[in-house]
Amino acid sequence: MLDQILLVTCAVNLAFMAAWLTVGAIENLFHSFLNETYTAEVMDMLRMREDYPEAYAHVSYRRLTNPRLRKGLFAFIVAWELLATLVLWLGAGAAAGAALSLVAVATALSLALVGVLLFCSVWAGFLIAGNYFCYWFGHEGGQNTHFHMLLWGLGNTLLIAALAIHF
Repeated sequence: MLDQILLVTCAVNLAFMAAWLTVGAIENLFHSFLNETYTAEVMDMLRMREDYPEAYAHVSYRRLTNPRLRKGLFAFIVAWELLATLVLWLGAGAAAGAALSLVAVATALSLALVGVLLFCSVWAGFLIAGNYFCYWFGHEGGQNTHFHMLLWGLGNTLLIAALAIHF
């Protein structure tokens, strides 16, 4: 019974992550202006330029002003989110299937781990790119959310690794 509960726990945790990212990815698909505007603002370093001109002077060369390139990067991000979402849902389903002895545990945990890796890569990517564009100058809320999402993913990575050791 413990084995089934562990696998159901994995499935539910993956489903929570998948549901959260599904909402974000759908918003980015159908209401892209909600997020694309701020993504462009970060790449343009707008808030830093306006509010911290002395600091901006040292890193202004990092600005990305080409609207086509920014739109292309945003489209790539959305595609990556959709891929992560799909694999998370597959991992959740596979973990539930493993709890019912319909899917091999190794297959379920492999899918789960790939899904969580993709989830983490979204947020680590934002943190790395955000660091390059100095987004802590005016976009602290976004940075804070990205840290929390990465920690959520890393916590699930540990759960899946522990399950792999258990099984």
